[in-house]
This record gives sequence, C-alpha cells and structure tokens, in this order.
Amino acid sequence: MSHVFPRHNRKSLPTVARGEGVFLYDTDGKAYFDGSGGAAVSCLGHSDPAVIAAIKTQLDAAAFAHTGFFTSGPAEELADKLIANAPGNLDRVYLVSGGSEAMESAIKLARQYMLENGQPKRRHVIARRQSYHGNTLGALATGGNLWRREPFSPLLMETHHISPCYAYRGQELAETSHDYGQRIAQELEDKILELGPEEVLAFVAEPVVGATSGAVPPVGGYFKRVREICDSYGVLLILDEVMCGMGRTGSLFAYEQEQISPDICAVAKGLGAGYQPIGAMLCTSEIYDVIRNGSGFFQHGHTYNGHPTAAAAALAVAKRLIDDDIVSNVAPLGTKLQQELNNTFGQHPHVGDIRGRGLFLGLEVVKDRETKEPFDPDLAVAPRLKAAAFEAGLICYPMGGTIDGKRGAHILLAPPFIMQSSHIDLIVGTLEAAIETVLS
Repeated sequence: MSHVFPRHNRKSLPTVARGEGVFLYDTDGKAYFDGSGGAAVSCLGHSDPAVIAAIKTQLDAAAFAHTGFFTSGPAEELADKLIANAPGNLDRVYLVSGGSEAMESAIKLARQYMLENGQPKRRHVIARRQSYHGNTLGALATGGNLWRREPFSPLLMETHHISPCYAYRGQELAETSHDYGQRIAQELEDKILELGPEEVLAFVAEPVVGATSGAVPPVGGYFKRVREICDSYGVLLILDEVMCGMGRTGSLFAYEQEQISPDICAVAKGLGAGYQPIGAMLCTSEIYDVIRNGSGFFQHGHTYNGHPTAAAAALAVAKRLIDDDIVSNVAPLGTKLQQELNNTFGQHPHVGDIRGRGLFLGLEVVKDRETKEPFDPDLAVAPRLKAAAFEAGLICYPMGGTIDGKRGAHILLAPPFIMQSSHIDLIVGTLEAAIETVLS
C-alpha cells in the first residue's frame, strides 16, 4: 500500500527504474520512448553526463544557501548566460523552482513595478482563452482553461480573457492568415479600452500555446501587433515560455521568431531539463531599476529561490543547449518529424490539424475531419489515446478540452532534442497504432 498522493487516485502506475538517453525503463525492464519529454521537460534526455557531473560537483561544494544571506556562483553564471542569449532588453533573472512560481513572480513584479512607478490604478491582467499559465492561484486565474479554473473559481482573482490566436478554429475562409492575426490582436486593444487604459497592468501570452491547445503557433504579424498595442497603452507584455522556451521551438527563446521582445518572460521545464526543479523570471532593466531605486526589494520570495544545486544543473543544461549547439538539432528534426506526421496522418479521418514549431508539435483529434466536429467529451478520447500509446511504449501528452476546456482533444509531442532521425519512425508508428486502437 502506497502513502503517495498521486495525480490520479484510480490508476496503477509502473515504477520508473532508470533513464537512458531518450528512453525511460520501468522495474520490469520495459522501455518507453519519452515522446513528450514528460511535459516538454526532458530536452536532453535522461542521462546527460555533463549535467549529472555539475550536480554532483555542486553537492560536494554547497548544496543549498538561502538567497537572503548568499548568492552563488552557479546562480550568477546562469543569469549571465541567459541574459547574454536573450534577444531584446531582458536584463535580470529571478530564479525559482518551476513554471508556476515563475509566472506568479512575473505577475507580482508587474504589479509592484506599477506601484513604484506611480501608476497604482493598474491592476487588470488580460490573457487569452485556452491558455495555461500554471496551477498556483494567481497563475491559474491568469490562465484561460475553464476545466482547470472552474473548481477554484471562488478563490481566483479577477482577470480578463480574449480570443486565442488559433487559426485552425478561428480563421475565416475569406481571411488571410495575416488579416486573421490582426483581427484577433485587435481584441486586446478593445479590451484595454473597455477596462480603461490607465487600469490595465499586463497582457500575458504563450508564444506557442502548449498543454491546453496542443502546440498552437501564432500567425505572422500577430505578436508584432500585440507589442505595438501594449506599447501604445503602457501595458506590460509578459510572455510565458515555460513550455515552449529553452530551444523547444527551434530558437532558445520562442519569442525571437516573432521579432519582438517582452517586458517580462518566464521559463522553466527545459531550463533544468528535468535534472533539478527550476524556473526563472526574466525582466528588463527598466523594471528592475524602478524597484532598485524605489523600495529596494521585490516583495516576494520562496525558500528555494536561486537554489545553488538547481542553478548548477540549469547552467550545465544551458551550456549544452548553447555552447554545444544542441538547439540547432531542433528545427531540422522537427521538420522531419512534422513531415512524417503529415505523410501518415495528413488525410486521416480523425486528425484535423497537425501544427507546431521545432520539436513542439500537436495533432488535433476530431470526429469528422471535414467539418472539424470534435468527439463527444464523454468518450474520453485523450486519456484513452495516452493509455494506448503508453502501453505500446510511447510517452506522449494527449489532452482534452482543446476547443473550450470541455470539447476537443489533441496529442502533444515534445521529444528530447538528442533524439535521432531513426526515432521518428518509432514515434509515428506507435502513435498510428494507438490512434487505430482507440478510434477505429
């Protein structure tokens, strides 16, 4: 009898025994290809010797020191590394233990910045429907996934949501992708004017939407218009790259492909590659300087901020991604994987859309490909697909509620950057078998 409180109380899970490269093995010796990197986490696979050595070295030196008393070499070096490779004006790094903490930090920093910058009325946060920004209460309130929000809605702060940039479901037949993006971006300006420009704090968005929508990329020009709108009304742009950042879409930061820069950015998951729990909030020098020259401290904190061992692991990950240029694998491998997914599922009657960037890809599952009608939610298509693929030895990330939190389903793929082209047939073949098992 286990005393662990699991995610799902009615499932019996195998016990992981070891990880090697792109595979995880259970205690019976069965191999599972990690086709989703857990939740887009394990970008370097499960046995990277450089990262493991960095952790061991730091443990021998100092496992932990509270940031109320000390900084640490790994934290300083990691911050330098991230800022040196972050396009735009990002200048400071606040290290935390994961994505939800990074997003909570971003929202609270935005509010404190406005207070100390003489704009205390600014309080409204605008985000997008079908977004996900974390599970702590502030991040959950910001996210736009109804299924996740609904049970806790009495506890959530007031936030506001506009349409996602979701061309498969939202673009009209007579509309170009550019015109669609401009129309959807206009909702942001309309919402700012509705709420009162002097009272809007921030707009929050994932450059490529992850868990709740299945690797939905923006159309060209959308984020440029968003940036212009935010600048026009003094609204901070917070980009959530917890899932899509750190090389996952083919560039270290996903936003650089949009030719914009945020005021605040959150990263996690691939930052530690699963070797240690870590996340980071990055902000501009303008924001940092207002705090430094005002109260002198960020009224926020966690015990494990800047954890030296976690920072050492993340620094080793960053060196592998940047110095060893592993990020350069992502775009070509992603192109090959997407091509094979298109070859196999492009005309499949139950696959409506294949999308994404780099090694961050999604397949939207539908009842009818022509009409885009989703399956009845009661059929539980997503969990059945997950179970069938897992039984066949593929870890992938199916989710339900793709359209509105209740209807729709998708499969998210986010394999390690160290995978080989030869693994593509394994991914696609196993996925094809799982889809046929569940949907035929």
